Amino acid sequence: MTKPADLHIHTHYSDGTMSPQEVVQEAARVGLGCIAITDHDTVDGIGPAIEAARSLDVEIIPGIELSTEINGKDIHMLGYLFDWQDAALKAQLSKIQDARVERMKEMIQKLKGLGIGGITLEEVTALAMSKAVGRPHLATVLVQKKIVSNAREAFDKFLAEGAPAYAPKFRQTPQEAIRLIKDLGGVAVLAHPMLTHVDELIPGLVREGLGGLEVYYPNCSQSATDFYKGLAQKYHLAPTGGSDTHGEARKHTFIGKARIPYDLVEKLKQAVNGS
Repeated sequence: MTKPADLHIHTHYSDGTMSPQEVVQEAARVGLGCIAITDHDTVDGIGPAIEAARSLDVEIIPGIELSTEINGKDIHMLGYLFDWQDAALKAQLSKIQDARVERMKEMIQKLKGLGIGGITLEEVTALAMSKAVGRPHLATVLVQKKIVSNAREAFDKFLAEGAPAYAPKFRQTPQEAIRLIKDLGGVAVLAHPMLTHVDELIPGLVREGLGGLEVYYPNCSQSATDFYKGLAQKYHLAPTGGSDTHGEARKHTFIGKARIPYDLVEKLKQAVNGS
């Protein structure tokens, strides 16, 4: 395998707009040989992607992006190469997804209290192909109803942390997410550290079993990439990367915009075995 990889892609099973089949077709079109489906708190898109890739020269890496929080900071943990069909995982994800639905109900109610009525849970959840519903879906409905002009305005005025319609998400620590991924035979990777600014937590997360660091990410400076590449080397973490594509939901990036050489995929596979 010599073609590059994109290990951070979302589908319409969470907050992306492309189906797994469309993702695989686009990955093949732009010359990728390997991709990871990393939907938020769901693995429902992995099976359809694997099926779609059977007729194309694209390897599918099982992945997920888990929402976590510690010390008031929102941290996303990527998981790769785990047993995505495990029953215990499905039960834990169902619990998280149920919490997402309850959170959505609370935000809709808060909007109603602000004089913004007429939004139903059903029309928000209809935008996701699973129960992994989130604020981007509610932002889309606000745009559709012409309450705001775009998703950024929806977040700034209503949905961002501290805004009047914000509600906290399911509270899972990064350590718990790492443990879950490792128990399923996978490797845990800290997502986009250049955005979350939690570098001081990395040594502790390594002690908890963190196996990788997302080094290559779209629209960030070369100096940032070099810095996190250095941190990955310092703590013996597998360096990964990807576009964090969400389809039309985020037009500043696209499949393959951030790509990594396949030898880094091989290092990620080695990290699963602790080597």
